Amino acid sequence: MNRDVLSRLRKLRGRSAAELRVRGAQAWHVQTERLRLSAQIRLVSDQKFFRLLDPARIKLTNETAAGLLTHFRTRSVPCFFAPFAAPETTRAELRRRFGAQAAATLIARAEAIKAGKFDLLGRRALDFGTPIDWHLEPTSGVRAPLVHWSKIDFLDPRVAGDKKFTWELNRHQHFMTLGRAYWHTNDETYAETFVAHADAWMDANPPKLGINWASSLEVSFRAIAWLWALHFFKDSTALTPSVFSRLLKFLYAHARHIETYLSTYFSPNTHLTGEALGLFYLGTLLPEFKRAARWRKLGAHILLEQLERHVNPDGVYFERTTYYHRYTTDIYTHFLLLAEANDEPLPDEARRKLEAKLIALCDHLLYITRPDGTTPYIGDDDAGRLAPLDERAPDDFRATLAAGAALFARGDYKFVAGDAPEDVLWLLGAQGLHTYDALAAHTPADESRAFAASGYYVLRDGWTRDANYMLVDGGPHGAHEINCGHAHADALAFDLAARGRTLLVDPGTYTYTGAGAWRDHFRRAQAHNTLTIDDESSSVPASPFRWQHIAETRMRAWLTTARFDFFAAAHDGYRRLASPATHTRSILFLKRDYWIVRDRVETNGAHQYELAFHFAADTAPVINETGDSCVRETSRDASGLELHVCAQTDGAWHAGMDWVSPAYGARVPAPLYKFSVTAAGAQEFITALVPLAASEMSARTLHELEAAGGRAFSLRASAAQSVNANGDAGRQCDLLLIKASDARADDMIEAARFRSDFAWTWARFGADEDVPEELVLLDGQCLRFDGRELVRAGERAGYVWARRTSAGWLIETDTGGEVNVRTFEAASYVRH
Repeated sequence: MNRDVLSRLRKLRGRSAAELRVRGAQAWHVQTERLRLSAQIRLVSDQKFFRLLDPARIKLTNETAAGLLTHFRTRSVPCFFAPFAAPETTRAELRRRFGAQAAATLIARAEAIKAGKFDLLGRRALDFGTPIDWHLEPTSGVRAPLVHWSKIDFLDPRVAGDKKFTWELNRHQHFMTLGRAYWHTNDETYAETFVAHADAWMDANPPKLGINWASSLEVSFRAIAWLWALHFFKDSTALTPSVFSRLLKFLYAHARHIETYLSTYFSPNTHLTGEALGLFYLGTLLPEFKRAARWRKLGAHILLEQLERHVNPDGVYFERTTYYHRYTTDIYTHFLLLAEANDEPLPDEARRKLEAKLIALCDHLLYITRPDGTTPYIGDDDAGRLAPLDERAPDDFRATLAAGAALFARGDYKFVAGDAPEDVLWLLGAQGLHTYDALAAHTPADESRAFAASGYYVLRDGWTRDANYMLVDGGPHGAHEINCGHAHADALAFDLAARGRTLLVDPGTYTYTGAGAWRDHFRRAQAHNTLTIDDESSSVPASPFRWQHIAETRMRAWLTTARFDFFAAAHDGYRRLASPATHTRSILFLKRDYWIVRDRVETNGAHQYELAFHFAADTAPVINETGDSCVRETSRDASGLELHVCAQTDGAWHAGMDWVSPAYGARVPAPLYKFSVTAAGAQEFITALVPLAASEMSARTLHELEAAGGRAFSLRASAAQSVNANGDAGRQCDLLLIKASDARADDMIEAARFRSDFAWTWARFGADEDVPEELVLLDGQCLRFDGRELVRAGERAGYVWARRTSAGWLIETDTGGEVNVRTFEAASYVRH
């Protein structure tokens, strides 16, 4: 039997009857199109086109293109987004609020588009030729063939180059840029450019032929862009009856293609919801078609059906990528707004669930936003947008959050989103802007937040621009049910901002299919801020969207308080090695101070270990050899960071360069620092990540102390640093004791005047170093100091925090029992 046939039969094994039915029907449609037996392979004639219209929805004195355009321009329903119902008010608000910004950015982009230069994804001024070659991938020069879409292997760069660039142009979202520029200026050349591009595209892309019909999601996004363009340019003289009627015929072909080739089983992620939104757009905004009600209902059904699956209970998009989380939030925001504007009869329970899930999605966007307003790229990013209605950078998601603020009256969203973006006007109209303006901004309820179902953990100490922030990945490797296609090997990796500056970063994506080696480079473990063993990746890719080995991560602990956060998780990605190893990472974040990271590897064999720290491209870290050898990133007028590592075996820092992708298709060199060790048996690494103020040249020195039953460290402040972030004067030294990983609950660790049964013991001493002034204790019951009992919990405590004041000890704990802390001067206890 033919090898290809056998391969296809194997793929069918285990499929449900419903899936086989859908896939079979789609395969049948493909064959009828290839044999030119399907009516969908050609545009309908004018005579047949009018038969597609519902006479109850459209009254024409004569069935002409001019009559269609007049009907479109004069109809009162359906309703598009709010600003289009009051165009003069919108234009006035647009020029008043965003005119200066538009002159600097939007108009320049629109002029470049007129000149045939396109800013797409991470590339600028891409040229697709004159006239535009809609099948060209300009970064490679590869032109996809004009054959039936099903015959094009768009994942093969020899056939399609990096098809993302071809598809990005053919989404026609630049029509929205031209439309916004048109409303700012009333310059008819923007409308004429839209019409010229649309006409040329229709000439070059007959139904079903070419790469621009190969993805139903791309067809859907293009249809959405065309509908926006028709509303932007509705009254322009450039939009002639013949162009309008031809666009309608193609929109009908788009809708038929989407409903026929839904990604129900091919890519049931944002592909499916994006296609469903396209159907809802088409069915809602073109009700004159007899099939419109079907498109609208099918789109709404899929969106509501997928809501529970696509949004985890903690509000995180199920593929666990921050960029596709933003896509999902936008998709459901557009769905809600269009449904409400057109009185879509959603069941009460469905509407409540939709709003609740949207709020949960926005909550996640809120908490993962860095102090500088950007968002880390965790997992894949493609730099695209559902509807680009401003000129913000791809990693700035605050426009989506601002829309959520106006929709749900959330002052905390506004606090993080900042000034109202132009998106709010285009989605919600002038009234939406006024609603946003009237919101009282306030800081979010929490500083740190766990998204436990998805494995995202945010450790931060405030919401000011100079806050410290860390986002840690302690969850599953993407979505297993769809092959983890958009996941990266980032188990236990983190992204970090120190005193407001984004310094340690996830590298992004760069490419999907354009270059296989680069695809793997950016998603392997070595490209992330984590520990690697033997230069292996914790998860191993098999193809651009599949993995041959997947690391499983298990949470061990999460704790957040006003003074500190604690995170612990482990993964088994290196159990596959000849000498198996398990990596556990624990992080103690002392808010307004620093992070302590403990990396523990359980193994019997010898391995090479590398702790990688990927700095942002605009940083300039150096290795400092004074005191303990550390890496320091500082500048004269900005805050910075110090990295100190203590290993059980002597190791060394290595400086180098790697790549960071600020947006899909772009990469820039960025500093990479690794701490490397080769050792046998179980290993442990303690890393102190110490934020620096602009005036500080050195914050700490980290030294290991003699200890029994575990490891102990001193983290000593420089003499120049006399006041810390809490306002404490004369701080000199912090001590950290960590019990051995195999210790029993009642075992003790002894070091530096302490004897403790707590798993973690942290103590701060003032200048006199006589008695501790602050304690953070995790998982234990008793702490002795200089031979005397200092802390005693009535039962084992998850944590104890205590701080000495002039009035005695302030104490906080999670135990329901009594906690006693001794006041040495008075030889007495303070009870909690």
